[in-house]
Amino acid sequence: MSNIVKPEELTKFGTAVLVNTGVPEADAHLLADSLVTAELWGHASHGMLRLPWYVERLRRGVMRPVTASKRVIDNGAMVVVDGCHGIGQVLTAEAVEIGVERAQQHGISAVGIRNSNHFGTAAYFTREAAKAGCVALLATNASPAMAPWGGREKTIGTNPWSIAAPAGQRGVAVMDIANTAVARGKIYLAAERGVDIPNFWAADKDGVPTTDAKAAIDGLILPMAGHKGYVISFMMDVLAGVLTGSNFGSNVAGPYDPDRESGCGHLLITIDVKSMMPLSEFGSRIEALIAETKAVPKAAGVEEIYFPGELEDRNTAIHREQGINITAHTWESLQKLGTETGVALPATIDSLTEKEAHA
Repeated sequence: MSNIVKPEELTKFGTAVLVNTGVPEADAHLLADSLVTAELWGHASHGMLRLPWYVERLRRGVMRPVTASKRVIDNGAMVVVDGCHGIGQVLTAEAVEIGVERAQQHGISAVGIRNSNHFGTAAYFTREAAKAGCVALLATNASPAMAPWGGREKTIGTNPWSIAAPAGQRGVAVMDIANTAVARGKIYLAAERGVDIPNFWAADKDGVPTTDAKAAIDGLILPMAGHKGYVISFMMDVLAGVLTGSNFGSNVAGPYDPDRESGCGHLLITIDVKSMMPLSEFGSRIEALIAETKAVPKAAGVEEIYFPGELEDRNTAIHREQGINITAHTWESLQKLGTETGVALPATIDSLTEKEAHA
């Protein structure tokens, strides 16, 4: 029997587990929704497999269950928030709220978050700013994953970043990328599934490219586009870590480390579209760009050209109708969490169908 679950039931489960771990209900729902949304998009690497990591960090006290941020700098268009090691999703949602409000007042805003935690997928937040009529860039730093170009010791994080913009009738155009050949979560997912990874994703601890996901976890993730991925990642750490007053480089701890405060930082830059042109005009212009892009003659074997973010929207529609398939290893981890917190696992769609058949 497969572990296919309705997304709303998965969110209820994650919320209940987090509430029973001491997280206020609204914050618990936000965190759970961010994970389930990643599943809906087709990015299981950033989905429910991370819930046990978060819970363990909450239990150890390195991530605070009750997020109590402090504004340490407020210069109108520029704000710096000390997250005091609260939940990354909660702090980043706060940054979006501030960023949109201040951009609407000043045309553009920058919100820095220091002493935060892993926030899931960056696009979860930039999409919200885009829905509010803004173009948003969100950068974060992360724990060491790659070596600087020419090195063999990891000191540079994947340091993901996202840009999103309202796209008129097309919804939202959004990119969300790590600066490595692949996001680290995809290597963890491959290890969970017991499958090989491409040999250009990562190297083992000796710096030799590997197809073994477990060896890659103990080794180095390779940068995207060679030296270009390294320098982009370095500069994202300048924005998210150095500039915000947060940890940077090898001092950042990842969400899978239950014993260290993360200290990661984020920077959100938000531009109010209507401060530059009418939102309708911007929408028409970006729709034209999308139409031109999708009309390009397709390469052999390609059925359709997608604009950034379109594939995730398509996947969401499919998974809302058909349910989310959770891998066996992740399902076992969730089952263990449920037992520990007294929360029943959500019923699978197969089991619901069987009940209906015998009703």
